[in-house]
Amino acid sequence: MLDLRAEFAAIEEEVRAAIEEVLASQQFILGPQNSAFEQELAQYCGRRFGIGVASGTDALMLALRACGVSGADEVIVPAFTFVATAGAVSALGARPVFADSHADTLNIDPESVESRITPRTKAIVAVHLYGLGANLESLLELAVHHNLALIEDNAQSLGGTYLGRKLGSFGEVAATSFYPSKNLGAFGDGGMVVTDSEPLTARLKKLRNHGQSGRYVSSEPGWNSRLDELQAAVLRVKLRHLDAWIAARRKHAARYTERFASFAGVRTPAAPAGYEHSYYLYTLRISSNGPKAGAANMASRCDRVAHHLSERGIASSVFYPVPLHLQPLYAALGGKPGDLPVAERAAHEVLSLPLYPTMTAEQIDRVADAVIEALQSQTGVTRSPGTTKSR
Repeated sequence: MLDLRAEFAAIEEEVRAAIEEVLASQQFILGPQNSAFEQELAQYCGRRFGIGVASGTDALMLALRACGVSGADEVIVPAFTFVATAGAVSALGARPVFADSHADTLNIDPESVESRITPRTKAIVAVHLYGLGANLESLLELAVHHNLALIEDNAQSLGGTYLGRKLGSFGEVAATSFYPSKNLGAFGDGGMVVTDSEPLTARLKKLRNHGQSGRYVSSEPGWNSRLDELQAAVLRVKLRHLDAWIAARRKHAARYTERFASFAGVRTPAAPAGYEHSYYLYTLRISSNGPKAGAANMASRCDRVAHHLSERGIASSVFYPVPLHLQPLYAALGGKPGDLPVAERAAHEVLSLPLYPTMTAEQIDRVADAVIEALQSQTGVTRSPGTTKSR
């Protein structure tokens, strides 16, 4: 799905120099590299402050806690996302409430969110899925109208934009992840919260460091969740290359899209007007054989494409095969099939293909050729009349 060795080879000299600087300083926790990276990433996101933490999950959990979420509260989250989004809510003893996806973007649907707001609702988490932003304008209107915190889960979409502004610059706070596979990935785990609020920044800095307001003086329970200096140093190097890497991802995505454009029943990722996609993932949506085809049939068609790719030594992956309201973890909340039809259908239709900055045109075409072979071997997915294969 990605080639981290090729990425490292292109920046190895810079990275080794940055690591040597940390080794020479012998400062490994909450030192100058972390402080500098916090400022640089906040500026990149159009924010005033950044707070480095140990992981993207911690970034979400600390953001929720700083916004006042506690055990008596409900937090509305999308059903179609990674379990960490809801897990951060559960870790605070609060109740995740699952909303459906928008049919066009697969991001959280504001209409579904609005129908789930209750007096116990404390916050909305907007996940920017696969590199594409959620409908922040509508979500902000709901948050303001109902006095809720809007928290952006920007783990997958750093560098994307909405209405000319970087994702991560809209909500009260935004959380991101530096897991190695991300567009901006560390050499291990890491995360950050960005915000414009001085009070939230002060509280987040306490919460990440055992609740300490001074040396060995804790004012509230906290965590040990700090982005270490080695990771910050590596990420500072990578941040300088991020926009060029995203530009390469967009170029590769456009080539994929051109190759698949003529196939009925195959939907390629695209950014609606006002959005810029950062293409953390290039995800096809392979529809059913007909309007009445069942979920099992949809799943089998994606499975057949994935199997065909695997036979040719090509990776693919499904993000995410089980919506959160149907996860065993949340069975006690009473979710059942049919509750959130868009999210459930998406889980059976999506297939992500390899995409990373150092891919070559030949590699992209090899993947595309294999996908097209698999599609042409299946009934119900045909090339539109009058089109030719684009190379």
